[in-house]
Amino acid sequence: MSYCVNCGVELDSSSVECPLCHTPVINPSEILLQIKNPPFPKEKGSVETVKRKDLAILLSIVLISTGVTCALLNILVFNQSMWSLLIIGVCCCIWIFMIPVIIYTRLTIYASLLFDGLALGSYLFLITFVTQNDRWYFHLGIPIVLLLTIQTEIFTLLMRHIKISIITTSLYVFSNLAVLCVGLELIINHFLYGRLYIIWSAIVLTVCCIIIISLITILSQKRLRESIRRRMHF
Repeated sequence: MSYCVNCGVELDSSSVECPLCHTPVINPSEILLQIKNPPFPKEKGSVETVKRKDLAILLSIVLISTGVTCALLNILVFNQSMWSLLIIGVCCCIWIFMIPVIIYTRLTIYASLLFDGLALGSYLFLITFVTQNDRWYFHLGIPIVLLLTIQTEIFTLLMRHIKISIITTSLYVFSNLAVLCVGLELIINHFLYGRLYIIWSAIVLTVCCIIIISLITILSQKRLRESIRRRMHF
């Protein structure tokens, strides 16, 4: 037997509201049941991650579509020069650079970097074919590509096989920066003036040498090295 909480009249067991004051009839056990069963799910949902193979297929389709579209435009509309070869070459380079990163292959990182250098050199040769000027290719383009490829290989070797910390990484970065700037200026000056000398890269070399000597000193002194690590929180 139940009664209305508002006016106290006796209620039938099947009543949903009071026949006198029309107050809704609420069963306390139903309230507890609603509290125990929240409207949201207990388990967390998750979105399926994109597979690397699918991402590689998408990238390949986009690059192929770009190359084919530019080739058709070059043949049918803008046919004054073979400009589409430059865009097709860029698409090929992007594919070579990105595919080993997206899809794990048995190709070592050193071989992958070597193929990246070959792709970049081939693209520069493609530019000479389009522009009909190859003087800069052998005296400027190829030496710069070789310098970048060798430096990247060495930097990767150091990062993968030698103990890594922020200090040692900084040492590798500044050392490569000094060699890169000096090498670039030597190549450019030899191409333009036929002589090997440095001007602006000497400033970069001086600054990098000071930083490199400081980093080597820190690495060689254990107490100094540990003190800097504690103070810098790394």
